[in-house]
Amino acid sequence: MHDTTLIVIEVGALLLGMSLLGRLAMRFGISPIPFYLVAGLVFGRGGVLPLDASTEFFEIGSEIGVILLLVLLGLEYSADELLRGLTRSKVAGILDALLNALPGAAFALIMGWGPVAAFAVAGICWVTSSGVTAKLLRDLGRVGNRETPVILSILVIEDLAMAFYLPVLSALVIGVSLLRGAVTVAIAVGVVVLILFIALRFGHIVSRLFTPDHPEPLVLGVLGLTMLIAGLAAEVNVSAAVGAFLVGIALSGRVAHSAQEVLSPLRDLFAAVFFVFFGLATDASQLLEMLVPGLILAAITMTTKIATGYFAAKRSGIGLPGRWRAGITLTVRGEFSIVIAGIAAGTAPHLAPLAAVYVLATIIGGTLLARVPDSRRFKGLMRAAAAKAKAVDARGR
Repeated sequence: MHDTTLIVIEVGALLLGMSLLGRLAMRFGISPIPFYLVAGLVFGRGGVLPLDASTEFFEIGSEIGVILLLVLLGLEYSADELLRGLTRSKVAGILDALLNALPGAAFALIMGWGPVAAFAVAGICWVTSSGVTAKLLRDLGRVGNRETPVILSILVIEDLAMAFYLPVLSALVIGVSLLRGAVTVAIAVGVVVLILFIALRFGHIVSRLFTPDHPEPLVLGVLGLTMLIAGLAAEVNVSAAVGAFLVGIALSGRVAHSAQEVLSPLRDLFAAVFFVFFGLATDASQLLEMLVPGLILAAITMTTKIATGYFAAKRSGIGLPGRWRAGITLTVRGEFSIVIAGIAAGTAPHLAPLAAVYVLATIIGGTLLARVPDSRRFKGLMRAAAAKAKAVDARGR
């Protein structure tokens, strides 16, 4: 059979299966993300029926999925809102790094993997998945919630921090000179500052490049600009997600509103592809030996992420339910953790399987936990806690 024909058959079969899994998830009232991940594992390397021909298609599609998820999130917020959120959340960003990176580093040192691997595992545990979080916020109807700007601020701080972290990690892994590593970091930071400056100061001019009245040139133009900026950002070791998010921030008015409408169907398609590809790229046969350590590490750092989100939301004056929603939403790790594991895989024999178990555990656990704050029982507990706090406050007066 011709390679192209085989790719079309594999892609078609997998997309049809994903549709059925999505309907099944809706029947149970949960996010389809865990179902997509499991489907990827079943048909990926080491799975029951590996699909080899279409892997490259899904890899490219997954990159586009992350870009679309983040640009549409950026379209929800203005440049002023972004700046206020970053300023308000800087303390939470520092706490986030300490609470989540240090347990990862300690774990690697306990395993005897050495300081470079410890630096890598610290990053794997630190950075929340922007892609998964964006989809969770949309799936659960929380994009307009009061705690969402807090969540986004922490995500942006983490993604911007990757502009420093990834070049340093690469330098440590390959052993380049301090000067060369510093130059790489300086270039990456300079690109982030330039994109941010253009988004904040000249966003209204960027918006004039597009017309909101004609869907075809609008979708081509916005998608083209987003992928161009995301690609250039990635080329200098800055997150493509950061570039896409800042393009969304730069667009405003009717252009932003119309772009959301025309890009939403594309986002839904490629976001699903992103999660399936993660499963396809994971060798299921290597997961068993790192299963227990990965689950332990996931449990520890999901707890610390909840604490991070809770603290950040509390500092922003968010109520008790919103604090819990913020913390739980931040628990998922994904694309950055896998990128970090890929860079540092040679520094420790079991680092890649550990990262796979860890990411799968946080994504599946996080997406299931994300529904808990919407349950009737949880809301009842929150009302009771609020009433108790009010009574204690009244007695104190």
